[in-house]
Parts: sequence; structure tokens; C-alpha cells
Amino acid sequence: MPISLYAATIPSYQQVLGAVFGLLEKAEAFCADKDIAPHDIIQARLAADMLPFAYQVKSTAVHSLGAIEGVRRGVFSPDTTQPPDNFTALKARIADTLAALQTIQPSEVDAFVGRDMRFAFGERHVDFTAENFLLSFSQPNFYFHASTTYAILRCKGLPIGKRDFTGRLRLKK
Repeated sequence: MPISLYAATIPSYQQVLGAVFGLLEKAEAFCADKDIAPHDIIQARLAADMLPFAYQVKSTAVHSLGAIEGVRRGVFSPDTTQPPDNFTALKARIADTLAALQTIQPSEVDAFVGRDMRFAFGERHVDFTAENFLLSFSQPNFYFHASTTYAILRCKGLPIGKRDFTGRLRLKK
């Protein structure tokens, strides 16, 4: 049975973004319980040359809903805006992304197949089909930033595990 582009993208975005929202709630509670300044988590990095936690969270929204919006326009460019700087704003970004993903119709995403799509950054650009952009560029980036979000929290001592990353599984009904 063939799988649709919608089925290959949107439900997984929703699943993992739901988990990211849960991780944000746990991180906020951890800061309160341990008397840690939220900034210490929000600006945390795995390595000095990596971008901070807030950027990782923002990028899960960018490479899910932002990727879909890019395909709608036919071009995707990196989001260079500053990420939210507090847990409330980070949670709002993820909640807004989840709400917007909920409104996307499968027929719209499935109709993207075969469309021209461009990644543009300054003078550089890379051309894709919409499905190859979503599945070979944005989806790997989405999972990279989601797993880095999780890894930073683990590194900071949050008592979280794999189930916190995977979120709510889509079980047979």
C-alpha cells in the first residue's frame, strides 16, 4: 500500500512537536524545582559551536510548519529571527505550530508531489521537488533539532527518557 506525502510528514511532526511541548513543560518545572535560572536551560548548548536550546526548539517549528509553508510558496529560506527567550514563548511557538498543522488537509500536502521547490539562502540555492525537499531536507533537520532539544535537557540533568522524546505513539485503533 502506498503511503501519502501527508502521512509521511504531518502526523510525525505532530507527534514529535507534542513531545517537544512536553519537554518544555518538564524543563520549566525542573528549573523551578531545582532553583535554576530558566536562562541557563534556554541558552544551553551541547557544544560551544552549536546553537542554543531555544534555537533548537524554534527549528522544530521551522522544519515542520515552516517547511509546509515554504512548499506552498515554492521557496524555503532559513528563519533568521531570534528564537523566543523564555519558556512561555517557546511553548506558545510550539502550540501555535501544532494548531496550524491541525488545519492542514491531506489533499493539500499530497498535491505537492512533483512541484518545484527551492531552498534559498542568500545567493545560494538548491532545487528539489516538494516531496524530496520535505523528506530529504526538512524532515532530517526537524528530527535533528528535536533530538538536540532532548539531548540538551538530558545533559542538563533532567530526568527524561526515550518515551519523553517519542511522544504519543499512533497506535492501531
